Amino acid sequence: MSTPQPPADALPAPRQPRIRPELRGWDGPWKGLRAVVTGLGVSGFAAADTLAELGARVVVVDGTDAQEKRREAETLRVVGVAEVLLGQQHLSQLPLIDGELPEILVTSPGWRPDSALIAQARAAQIPVLSEVELAWRLGARPGATEPKWLVLTGTNGKTTTATLLEAMLRKDGQRAIACGNIGVPVLDAIRDPQGYDALAVELSSFQLEYTELLSPVASAVLNIAEDHVDWHGSFAEYCAAKAKIFENTELACVYNADQPLTAEMVAEADVQEGCRAIGFTTGSPGLSMLGVVEDLLVDRAFLDNRAHQALELAGLEDFGPLAPKHLVANTLAAAALARAAGVAPEAIRAAVRDYEAGDHRIQPVAKADDVLWINDSKATNPHAAAASLRSFTDVIWIAGGLPKGVVYDELIQEIAPRLRHVILIGTDSSQLRSSLERHAPGVPVIGGRLREDESRTELDATLAGADGARAMRTAVAEAAKAAAAHHTVLMAPAAASMDQFASYAARGEAFIEAVAELMTD
Repeated sequence: MSTPQPPADALPAPRQPRIRPELRGWDGPWKGLRAVVTGLGVSGFAAADTLAELGARVVVVDGTDAQEKRREAETLRVVGVAEVLLGQQHLSQLPLIDGELPEILVTSPGWRPDSALIAQARAAQIPVLSEVELAWRLGARPGATEPKWLVLTGTNGKTTTATLLEAMLRKDGQRAIACGNIGVPVLDAIRDPQGYDALAVELSSFQLEYTELLSPVASAVLNIAEDHVDWHGSFAEYCAAKAKIFENTELACVYNADQPLTAEMVAEADVQEGCRAIGFTTGSPGLSMLGVVEDLLVDRAFLDNRAHQALELAGLEDFGPLAPKHLVANTLAAAALARAAGVAPEAIRAAVRDYEAGDHRIQPVAKADDVLWINDSKATNPHAAAASLRSFTDVIWIAGGLPKGVVYDELIQEIAPRLRHVILIGTDSSQLRSSLERHAPGVPVIGGRLREDESRTELDATLAGADGARAMRTAVAEAAKAAAAHHTVLMAPAAASMDQFASYAARGEAFIEAVAELMTD
């Protein structure tokens, strides 16, 4: 059965933003507004384009002066953007617009709060907004369908959950799109002439940092682990940014019942009257929760007799031959958001059956001599790597890269019994090596030694070199030497990629190519 929805006029009116509350709707006082947009990525471009369409006086600032950026700048000038400033020389001083300070600043998510332009704007009490909040303030175009906002965040699994949620909504017959941090700017979604019934909005902590207030139908925090501490300044600040997603939610705040911190976030959130806390767990669910019972994904939250019954949503066999625990958890979170939006159980099962995992996330790439080779380059932090490592025993682990200020001790303590050999890439994976030496002293480790270490070999230097492709070929070759029957070679770095690769995808492709070369030798 679908969840009954109250009539629109029965829902409480969402709270208004405290900062420039008059800047709402397509007919708001945007014309002539002096606006700076920082960053010319996909969200920055969408923000500048939208503000220009609204009649604002827009100046865009980006630190990169590349040919691609120049082409984008020319396009923005054509649509009415007043000025585009490219290059590092423009990052130290907030630009004036017609000789005056800007009235708002819309920032791309990569800009840190302590960057000069953001800090100067806040010191001058100029509102700093995300592209996401700008989209929420505008709403759908006049005449288009006003969508339900279903929003989610978490340290890991956001994109998987957003794409699953989108699929569930579409299988239910709703016009829906996954947007936000997933690659499609929310502004592009709300500017669609027809409009959408629902938006599956993936939000990063960076986007939430600059978002004052949303009013989603349902919201979710998938999980929380130490990540981006260098950007936010502390784990507490990182958690505070994530927790903002629950504020002002209308119907359902979805939390991870296996992580008490997410439940605490819900308890502390200022939500709309009548909003419910809905848990999800990979174990047996309690009342007002979704979970797993005897290989079935079930709902004990969105049905009338939830005290005594559970509604079947899907089975573990619907995932195919592999149903990793983290994927089941993400599916349950997506299902909770979907059920809050009225999606029928059969649509959820259909979405699960059709789901195909994206590249670089626990991606099998080869099997030979009874050794399985897995690419999980998207595991860019310890929490994501742990999800992979829990899925296998007898692991030859390729790991390492930029640690982003995280600590590895907890990860190594948990997964040490699964490790048979470790190969460390990355220009400085010494912290990971130290954790392995403390908490997995019997596991052989190659790589991760500092340049100053007298025992550092030529092999160590290659694994830590700036040539990422060469480092990966070397790591794969060493893994092949260590692997035996029934082992899994898992490349799940638990770190970012930018020290040796252009992106986590480039790192994953390097692993795939190296394994392919190994198989043809």
